Amino acid sequence: MAKNLSFSYSKMGMYKECPQKYKFRYVHMIPELPKYYFAFGSILHAVMEFIYDPARQFFPTLAESLVYFDNEWNKTTWEQKGYASVDKELAGYAEGRREIEAYYAKNAPSFVHPLSVEMRSTLEVDGLSLISILDRLDYLGDGLVKILDYKTGKTVQREPDQLYMYQKVVETSPTIKALVQQKDPSVKRVKVGQLAFYHLPSLTEMTFERAPDKEILEFWQKVLSVADQIRAGQFSPTPGENQCRWCDYRNICPIFTGKEYMGPTGAAALPLLKGQSPEVTMPVKVPSKSEQLAKSIQEVLSEKIDKYGSLCEEKDKLEKEIVEIMKQQQFMRHFGSHYKAELQTQPTTSFDDKESVLALLRKYNLLSKTLVPTQSTIVALLEDPTVPNEAKNALSKLALIHIQEILHMEKVD
Repeated sequence: MAKNLSFSYSKMGMYKECPQKYKFRYVHMIPELPKYYFAFGSILHAVMEFIYDPARQFFPTLAESLVYFDNEWNKTTWEQKGYASVDKELAGYAEGRREIEAYYAKNAPSFVHPLSVEMRSTLEVDGLSLISILDRLDYLGDGLVKILDYKTGKTVQREPDQLYMYQKVVETSPTIKALVQQKDPSVKRVKVGQLAFYHLPSLTEMTFERAPDKEILEFWQKVLSVADQIRAGQFSPTPGENQCRWCDYRNICPIFTGKEYMGPTGAAALPLLKGQSPEVTMPVKVPSKSEQLAKSIQEVLSEKIDKYGSLCEEKDKLEKEIVEIMKQQQFMRHFGSHYKAELQTQPTTSFDDKESVLALLRKYNLLSKTLVPTQSTIVALLEDPTVPNEAKNALSKLALIHIQEILHMEKVD
């Protein structure tokens, strides 16, 4: 191991999750498989950097930021982003545009140029090359700065360890001190005035006061302890239900193979990660009553969303079964004890070749016009007077006309 160990908050988080996973990623240098949430977050971060770029005199308009988002989004395919299908990618695209539009609606009147955006800092301290990327630094005056970190995941709540790491970097880095002194030459010492997470999906900002020096010292001792374990080559796996279920390295992990990994390193090992995964039979921990009562509102909401989704799936399954039986029996109407079911038909237009449709929408710059290219929004393009006839003709060639059975339910008692 090098004396100055390359280190970051994300590396520390991975080691604490599972030292063996850290070894696969940073010793064997085997990259993880693409994850849609990483791609989505990276693109949204790029848009925030575009909006707040200190080198630009004026802030971009919403339309300009959406064009920038489109360009960034279209640089990679849905597979490269890590989405499971074209539909999933298009839903992500629509969500990205929604978040940018909502962000402008709430924040555009108060846009102020920050001290820096997406600042990459490498701090040599205590035998570590500490790498941090600071999403946004705002100058508050009198040597005080605000650290703001954008989040694009499902939940708003975050552990403060990441902000502790940022505070350590900001208050120690000579580069950041020099940046502040360009703004205010009288500054002798840079201190953090505020630390904040900004959750883009909900437009929620969580703000923390500067952590006391004692807390930072205790946190830093934990950081140095993790670094010492890495230098000592301590990479024993720590298996668990959640971390093993979603881990990309299951196929080559000693927990599942029974032997130490001796295969290829780097990208050459990627085919092994994509092979047949062994069955994970980790025991499921049932939370205690006190743990259940301690659920956050976000967890409660997530559970309700999952429950609603499962009910919708059951509804769709029942609807297909009812329609199939009514068609077999040639029934157009049938009664239960409390409800009447009526089978109606109507012609519909569909576009089954989704990848060809997506390519056409991108070719004619129509993707933003549909937001989510569903069947109905694509059909609407055929009637839109602003869409060029060439694009309409190309789309029409991909259209399929068929008869759809629609089940109409009505309560009768």
